[in-house]
Amino acid sequence: MGKYFGTDGVRGRANEELTMEMAIRIGQYLGWYYSQNKKHARILIGKDTRLSGDMFELALAAGATSTGANCFLLGVCPTPAISYLVNKEKFDCGIMVSASHNPYYDNGIKIFNHEGIKMEEELLLQIEDYMDGKTELPLATGDKVGEYVSWEDGMEIYISWLKEIVPVDLSGMKIAVDLANGSAVSSAVETLTALGATVEAINNSPNGININLKAGSTHPEGLQRFVTENECDLGLAFDGDADRLIAVNSDGDLVDGDFILYILGRHLKNVNRLNKNMVVTTVMANLGLYKALDQSKIDYIQTDVGDKYVLEEMQKNNYYLGGEQSGHIIFYENAVTGDGLLTGLKLLECMKDTNKSVQELSEGLFIYPQLLKNVRVKDKNIVLHDEDIQNEIDAVAADLGEDGRILVRPSGTEPLIRVMVEARTDEICEECVDRVCSLINEKGYAAN
Repeated sequence: MGKYFGTDGVRGRANEELTMEMAIRIGQYLGWYYSQNKKHARILIGKDTRLSGDMFELALAAGATSTGANCFLLGVCPTPAISYLVNKEKFDCGIMVSASHNPYYDNGIKIFNHEGIKMEEELLLQIEDYMDGKTELPLATGDKVGEYVSWEDGMEIYISWLKEIVPVDLSGMKIAVDLANGSAVSSAVETLTALGATVEAINNSPNGININLKAGSTHPEGLQRFVTENECDLGLAFDGDADRLIAVNSDGDLVDGDFILYILGRHLKNVNRLNKNMVVTTVMANLGLYKALDQSKIDYIQTDVGDKYVLEEMQKNNYYLGGEQSGHIIFYENAVTGDGLLTGLKLLECMKDTNKSVQELSEGLFIYPQLLKNVRVKDKNIVLHDEDIQNEIDAVAADLGEDGRILVRPSGTEPLIRVMVEARTDEICEECVDRVCSLINEKGYAAN
């Protein structure tokens, strides 16, 4: 990771950690970089619904056009729409303005290469040097100055593609969707309705400041109540930029990424579509998922946390299914990024194909109780290299044995140490997590 770009782009409070000037510089570098060998590069820009989205969208476009690029503004859209359209419509690169599941006052800038994959670190480091004034660029003049246009056809192309790759007939199904007052408002209801479903939507009135506010995949409680009260077959909860999904079964129980990987992994295996019999997970996947996959004779592999690392493993070995507990699921046969709506459609297709409920499809998976606590620290590296803390982590792991596990890792975007334990009971989880967190505090590493 660089100075500004973390595992998921640049992110921070709008006009504090992330400024308009930074966006202009990012746009300028991309416009110059991709226009070196052509008159005008083509750059696609999208955004979610947060208040500062317009400002950053136009700042990026202003920067890119000033160095020669033509910018196509997709408007409010899911992040995976940018990923798909960049590749499909042969843009030079794509930019998404979003801070995903963060509050409205944060924003972020994610950059995708011409294949729709998160931008290579080498280019991101070059952009950072330009942001810091270490390099300078010539501005475009005369007829080399670019322009920007609103690209109204983009979302229609994206939605048509979803319906084409998952042509499931949803007639007779009642589906509730929690749109998190975010990007999913642009596509979810329209797509599901077109496939024949009866759709009920909540948190579907974005006003710039209510994105993710007690809504969506990070706050699914409202959707859980809505599904049971309205007797829906399934609930789909999206995050702010709609690249991940948490589902809710008809009993109101949560169906997270681990459940989805289990259900779809078994289904793909049964229809001979699970390439190399492999499911790719991150180290945060629940121990219960691994035990259930073992029972189903499905192989699995772990990566570092982040859909970027899941994708890298899938690309390297041509695996078809991978993802994260948080709901980032990648279907490599179809896409190169997590897509909440595509995930929902695949889950619904499985229900239709098998004529089973999510509850029935989940049989055989026991999710171990899990507890995750974040400790805000002064220096993540010092904590992780402290011998006493490492010894305590090893002691907890030994005590848990095969009936649990502990994972201690740094946040990729914040000054936090994340301490996670899975065990047979909530009480054991609490005790083990507190052993490590207390030691971090006792040694004076915690930030005020």
